[in-house]
Amino acid sequence: MDKNALFNKLVSFTTSVHRVTNELTKNAKPDLISQVQYNILEQIAVSQPVTPSEINDCQNMSMPNTSRELNKLNEKNLIIKINDSQDRRKQYIRLSQEGEAIMNKAFATIESHFLERIQGASEEDLKEMEQSIDILQTKLFYPNE
Repeated sequence: MDKNALFNKLVSFTTSVHRVTNELTKNAKPDLISQVQYNILEQIAVSQPVTPSEINDCQNMSMPNTSRELNKLNEKNLIIKINDSQDRRKQYIRLSQEGEAIMNKAFATIESHFLERIQGASEEDLKEMEQSIDILQTKLFYPNE
């Protein structure tokens, strides 16, 4: 296997993922939050609870910016900060009920766009897509890290 060719396919694939993600998430973000805040809420929604450092790493932000954005989300009552019972310096972040409602609405919009996009796919196509996603998730993306 030519690993360089595989890498080039990966670059092309990730570019396509970004493009499709933008198409799927169009109009999903509510006006009351910034794109950065939406990205943070989305990460929390799929991985909660998360620590500020996990958000920092995933969003490629500095820790001061991460803290500032988390404070803004907290002021808007969209997240809940929970102190670790063993280590008071460590915090976990979860969505509040309001945050859950916003993300449920956003995910409903994304799902609608997704269903439109795959409406012509056969049952076999859908199975292949699911298998491909499962393979990428386990072999490349390592979801439990």
